[in-house]
Amino acid sequence: MAYIALENLLDKSNGSLYKLVVMAARRALEVAEGHPKLTSITASAKPSTIALDEIRNAKVYLRKTDK
Repeated sequence: MAYIALENLLDKSNGSLYKLVVMAARRALEVAEGHPKLTSITASAKPSTIALDEIRNAKVYLRKTDK
């Protein structure tokens, strides 16, 4: 199992731990529902680990909205 430190991913979410966790949770739900993985990681990895790996590799990113 791969350990991905959240502190190293904060720059991907504009320094917000809340945004990082929400982004990872949404992507993990998509992976759990059967959406294709965007990185090559072991088949036994949990959806949350896959989501964090995708964020680390800039395959999933925070989208800006006009609110």
